[in-house]
Amino acid sequence: MGAGKSTIGRHLAKFLNMNFYDSDRVLEKKTGVNIGWIFDIEGELGFRNREQKVIDDLTKKSRVVLSTGGGSILSLNSRNFLITRGIVIYLKATVEQQLLRTKSDKTRPLLTNIYQSDKYILEKLAKERDPIYNRIANIIIDTNNYNINSIIYNILKTLRLKYDIKTLFN
Repeated sequence: MGAGKSTIGRHLAKFLNMNFYDSDRVLEKKTGVNIGWIFDIEGELGFRNREQKVIDDLTKKSRVVLSTGGGSILSLNSRNFLITRGIVIYLKATVEQQLLRTKSDKTRPLLTNIYQSDKYILEKLAKERDPIYNRIANIIIDTNNYNINSIIYNILKTLRLKYDIKTLFN
């Protein structure tokens, strides 16, 4: 959350001349309601089930850059779709950076708990999710204190070093 998945994904797709999808936006378009509403009515489990179906559909497409919700990797099925159908890039951000980037965003359902601070919630999520991200990621990119162009450059450089770029992007 707040690592820049949607922003970086959109720019990366443009640079690579690929289609960009944000699984949260696709889910909102399919259901006609926002993510917060789904969380309120169906809970996190209901949301994750819907999210898994969207990720399954989107990972079957070719020549796409996909931004998923931060918790999508909690679903074993979603993880498998991502791992087996593409290159997983983990945009890593510290809790402090996440707090800065999300402080004025009131659309994040997991940060609406009046009984717990956003910092506590983000630390808890990081403890739960970071080991999974580190395990499944093909590439890990530090987004702390870097601008969009630097992050894109680092992703492209890493892709070129790790993969046959002609096969990957043609």
